[in-house]
This record gives sequence, C-alpha cells and structure tokens, in this order.
Amino acid sequence: MTAAVLAKKPAKRGKNRSFGRHQSKYLPFSRFTAAEWAQFRGDTPLNLSFAAIKRLRSIGDPLDIGEAERIYLPLERLISCYRAANLLLQHKRRCFLRQPALPAAPGGATPFIIGIAGSVAVGKSTTARLLCALLQRPAAGLKVDMVTTDGFLYPNAVLQAQGKMQRKGFPESYDTKKLLQFLSAVKSGARKVPAPLYSHLTYDIIKDRRQIIDRPDILIVEGVNVLQVNTLPGRGLPFVSDFFDFAVYIDAAQQTIYQWYIDRFKRLRQTAFQDPQSYFRAYAAMPEEEALLTADKLWKTINLPNLQHNILPTRPRADLILYKGADHLVETVALRRL
Repeated sequence: MTAAVLAKKPAKRGKNRSFGRHQSKYLPFSRFTAAEWAQFRGDTPLNLSFAAIKRLRSIGDPLDIGEAERIYLPLERLISCYRAANLLLQHKRRCFLRQPALPAAPGGATPFIIGIAGSVAVGKSTTARLLCALLQRPAAGLKVDMVTTDGFLYPNAVLQAQGKMQRKGFPESYDTKKLLQFLSAVKSGARKVPAPLYSHLTYDIIKDRRQIIDRPDILIVEGVNVLQVNTLPGRGLPFVSDFFDFAVYIDAAQQTIYQWYIDRFKRLRQTAFQDPQSYFRAYAAMPEEEALLTADKLWKTINLPNLQHNILPTRPRADLILYKGADHLVETVALRRL
C-alpha cells in the first residue's frame, strides 16, 4: 500500500482532529494508523523488559511492551536509518572538501540530535526516556544522552524580577542564548559540555549542579519549546531546531491533554506535593475541590494559552507526529515526506 493511499485513510481508532481531511492536503505528511505503523518494525528486537519499561514511565502513563513494540521499535528503526544517512552525508561532504576521514572511535562524527516537543502532560518525558533506552542497545554500541530544556529556564529569582513567573514555560522564560550555545558546542564536537539541571520538586534551577554531555553519538533534547522560533532580538540567529537532525511532536486533543493534566495533578497531590520541600506543598494541603479549581485555573491561564499560541503552531515543523487517544496510546503516526 503506497504512502499516498495511506495518507488518505482515516485513523481506525477514534477521530483524529489533528490530521483531519481539511489539513491533510496542506501538510507534507504521510499518515499511518498504529497497526500500519507497527509493520515497519521489521525484525528489530525489544531489548527492554516490562519492569524496565515501567521504570521509564511518567506518572499516569500506561506505556507497556505492546505499545513499545507497536510504535517505538519502528521509530527506533527509522531514526537509525536517518542517522546512517546523516553519517554517509558527513562522509561525502568531507570527501568533497578533501578533508581526512573521521575517526571510527566514538565521538568522531557529528552528534545526531533528536528533538521531542509537545504540550505539558502529553508524555514527552516518557517518549524521550524510552527512545534513549532503545537507541543505546548494547549491540549498537552507541552513546546516547538526554537533556530537558527545563534546565534552560531562567531561575525563579530572575523570572520574579522580570514579572514573568506566570509566563514560566512560555518562550520568553527560557535562556535561549544559553540553549543555543549549548547545542552549538555539542554539535561542533566539544568535550564535556555542561547543561544546567532543573528540580521539579523545588520548581527551580539547581544551583551549582550541571549535567555533562561529552560527545555522544545521539543526543535527545526534550521540552515544550524545542520547535519554537527564536525569541532573541536580531537577524540571522539560528532556531533551536536548526540543530536537530530529527524532531518528534507528541500530540493529542486539547481536552484530552487537559484531563491528563488534571489526573496528574491529583496523583502529585498524593505523592510529590506531600514533600515538605515541594514548591507545590500548599496544593497538597488544600481541600480537594479547591485544589482542583486551582489546577483548572493554571491550565486555562498558563498551559492552554502556551499550547495554543506557542507549542501547537510548531507541530508542522516536526519530522514525525505521534497522535495519542484518550487512553494514552498512539492512534496515528504522521511522517514528513522527504
């Protein structure tokens, strides 16, 4: 069955509002149902046990072996194809420029960078951790690292001084210059590049602690902002996504994401928010009705506007879009046509 035919077929599980008929003729994507996508796995084995997969899941995410085999093994295989083509292009470019061949040792080639974008609560972290685990399978011998753009948020003290705490997560709340410098250094093959760390417990940057990225074969960069355009003044500056060799967008209906956000908030009230050091400790002490009203307000005044105005418009810039149904399982896969 050709990609052109598949692109016209509706998803078999539920109504896919994101890839409706009114959009399909404008966007350069081929669409596949989950069952169709699963056929592209080939003979790629799953190197993770259910216990290992369970450890990779975020709160409320029901990811299991079936979903890993159906969706993420084909994605691993596809990314491996893209990386092989990227390595060949690097080799051909060096031949054209009459430069010596790259060493075969790890770190010889330019790192392959993968960006993973999507709304708050949509499952980006689970996808990033799972891909990291799959791509660094022992047989491949690859060094795979992962960073989150949360570390590149401005510290709370800076956001408070600028009156931007209620805009945290919006493009202007990130130190884009620092993120671009980090990606440029990694892409150029620099050794031991530091990346700032973020604590979801204290809701702030961790002072005096860094994650060191030392010439990986593959780097996964996860965050709501990774496909957004540059917010820095001046012309000629690159976008964050200019450093990506492959980009994934995790998608779902907005009402579905809202429900996941509320469900996660409820679970966090019973777990992480109970910690005395938690920035959100007050939410755990509130009566449930008051707490849920607060969560609803946070969604409607911060997360939803950010999704609608900043995150969702970047979706067409992805190479692959994973559209999830209400059960968190991927229903449709959209792959950008080359």
